[in-house]
Amino acid sequence: MCDDRTLSDDDAALAARGMSRREFAALGAAGALAGYATLVEAVTPAGGLAERMVEVPTPDGRCDAFLVHPARGGRHPGVILWPDVLGLREVKKAMARRLAGAGYAVLAVNPYYRSFKGELGLDFSAFRTPEGQARLGPARAALTPAAIARDGAAYVAFLDAQAAVDKRRGIGTQGYCMGGPFTIRTAAAAPGRVRAAASFHGAGLVTAQPDSPHLLLGQTRASYLFAIARNDDATAPADKDTLRRAAAAAGRPAEIAVYAADHGWCVPDAPAYNRAEAERAWSRLLALYARL
Repeated sequence: MCDDRTLSDDDAALAARGMSRREFAALGAAGALAGYATLVEAVTPAGGLAERMVEVPTPDGRCDAFLVHPARGGRHPGVILWPDVLGLREVKKAMARRLAGAGYAVLAVNPYYRSFKGELGLDFSAFRTPEGQARLGPARAALTPAAIARDGAAYVAFLDAQAAVDKRRGIGTQGYCMGGPFTIRTAAAAPGRVRAAASFHGAGLVTAQPDSPHLLLGQTRASYLFAIARNDDATAPADKDTLRRAAAAAGRPAEIAVYAADHGWCVPDAPAYNRAEAERAWSRLLALYARL
């Protein structure tokens, strides 16, 4: 996950891009998104996108979330986007817009709604400080498996109530870092609706707990994409094989691959962002969602 283990890898990734950690921080989210904006524009339909902040009712409160879909063209498959440890922020909205431009109704959620509304205002360096850890600790502790299952079911129900969502098609869900395992829990919480789930550099997919995400695959009806960071694989090389066995035992289609990039490589404001491998992951995501 985005912890001290990946710090040296982040520094190496930035050095390869000709940047120091300080220079990257000075660049900020706007700078990190400058190049990504062209990718969003490339798929934005002629009629543009319709987007708004929404509040999703859940058993635990109201989640602030970002909903975006094509402004024209009727109904579209719904997708739930689970952010990484830094939560819902502009880069996640940009990623949601890109997916919406490809023909989906995307709900990017704030996983910390029980503790915080809106953006956290942290970058990856600030998150690692004692202050950042202290701020996020209680919020992350609230993200129990049961809480995520309740949230996932609520997000599915919300999407199904939207005029822009095609209920004849399945729902997809994708997650980054800590959001990776949340996709499996969502698929298990609404097996009749979630038909595709993608985890990008997901953390905690395989644990020793009886409710480990990999053990839930048999409770789902989804197809899967598990895109694994090379440094995560180096730390836990057996996890990919455990996932393969679990998917086979559950009879669930699963594409499992280790990418030539480090933890965080899909997210434009992450130090490890690797555009080439992120585009590879994007193409596999679209292939997965074509089954919805």
